[in-house]
Amino acid sequence: MKTINTCEEIRYNPLVPAVAAIATARPGESIKIIMNDSSAFSDIKAYLSEQKIGFREIYDGEKMSLEFTKHEAI
Repeated sequence: MKTINTCEEIRYNPLVPAVAAIATARPGESIKIIMNDSSAFSDIKAYLSEQKIGFREIYDGEKMSLEFTKHEAI
């Protein structure tokens, strides 16, 4: 599973490393994105929903995670 923790990114919007990880993942690869920015978390969930990609949401205090598998079409 490819894990991207955007909580430590301070130079970029958390969406930048999250989208980069999705773009570089191989079809069929599982991805976990960890965030602490609720606005960016909502945006990435909306994107995945638009792409008809099912995901799992995990909440742990201030951190939020999404787990999903990349399809070929992304």
